[in-house]
Amino acid sequence: MTQTSPAAAPVQVPPARRHRVHRAWFVAAVTFVTITGAAAFRSLPGLLIDPLNQEFGWSRGTIGAAVSVNLALYGLTAPFAAALMDRFGIRRVVAAALTVIALGSGLTVWMTAAWQLLLCWGLLVGLGTGSMALAFAATVTNRWFTERRGLVSGILTAASASGQLVFLPLLSWIVEHHHWRPAAVTVALSAFAVVPFVWLLLRDHPADVGVAPYGAKEFVPKPPPVTGAARRTLSVLSTSVRTGTFWLLAGTFAICGASTNGLVQTHFVPAEHDHGMPVTTAASLLAVIGVFDVVGTIASGWFTDRFEPRRLLAVYYALRGLSLLFLPMLLGPAVHPPMLFFIVFYGLDWVATVPPTLALCREQFGEDSAIVFGWVLASHQVGAALVAYLGGVARDVFGSYDVVWYAAGTLCAAAALMALVIRRTGPAAPVPAVS
Repeated sequence: MTQTSPAAAPVQVPPARRHRVHRAWFVAAVTFVTITGAAAFRSLPGLLIDPLNQEFGWSRGTIGAAVSVNLALYGLTAPFAAALMDRFGIRRVVAAALTVIALGSGLTVWMTAAWQLLLCWGLLVGLGTGSMALAFAATVTNRWFTERRGLVSGILTAASASGQLVFLPLLSWIVEHHHWRPAAVTVALSAFAVVPFVWLLLRDHPADVGVAPYGAKEFVPKPPPVTGAARRTLSVLSTSVRTGTFWLLAGTFAICGASTNGLVQTHFVPAEHDHGMPVTTAASLLAVIGVFDVVGTIASGWFTDRFEPRRLLAVYYALRGLSLLFLPMLLGPAVHPPMLFFIVFYGLDWVATVPPTLALCREQFGEDSAIVFGWVLASHQVGAALVAYLGGVARDVFGSYDVVWYAAGTLCAAAALMALVIRRTGPAAPVPAVS
């Protein structure tokens, strides 16, 4: 927990001028744009599998391994990034992360060996994206809002889907007509383009502009920087792992990642291409998932403010598993109504799990919830990484993705049961800041 110094409490900050719209909503808007711009990287891996296989002869398992490193680092970096934001501020951490994303994506245009794909796309882009993952959205929500947190977390989570919607059709067209290298450069430039917005418009804390968090009754002084970010992150982990709630949240979120980022986002396009569908058409279907994901995630945030998050999670995972069990029967060379129904149905559920999971982290872990959620997100990405790799291996071995769809559907059913087991308890004791 971030500690405030004794001198911090009596500090009098002059009241800010009244605004018709609270400054927190402007910060949320900048955060939305930032996550949207950085989401271009998430649109590209599924589009690279066939071009890299054709140009370099790399197996789908090899390419999937690079995607796995990317996804794993995306998750494992997140809890440390949340602590670094407490130490250095949101603005500095996010601006640096966007720069690393742009660097890693841009360097891939010169790669000639598989280890270079692992280095650029796996290591650099993974570290950069992990530093501004959903823990970024959680930190902004916790600092700037005391009301409407479910709605705001849903909107910021939907930003990633919006980025997919904007970039996926464009990147698929570039890959098909101009090869994959211009698409990688497009991702790099999009990340660089967001940096000025972050540096000029984003602020670390409401006290920086002399306002209270949205919905707060009293002004909240800005806490001093927290040193020992890595030690604090590990201390929070050592405490949270002693609770059954942490393992249930981590387990369900690992299955969430396996059934979304690891499976559908990485392998849906090549799976449809295996059945004769053009890459641009398959990519457009994946983008449509992003459209309905925006609707579903914002709605989930609204529901989370009003309904029991455990039951919401159980419903979301059950419906997702059911849809994945039917998917192998829907794949084909052309778009038909049952496939469109799947796209809409699955899209509404894509990351609807995030707002209730965030709510449970806040309920159980208090002011350490952003770091705890970072560790829960790490499990999400580990699950995604495993399936990104194993899905490619299954395709190489069996010549089909069918077994992976069925396995993911079964895992989602297990996640629904796990969500119902989570107990309603008081917040865990927060971990003191390490100085």
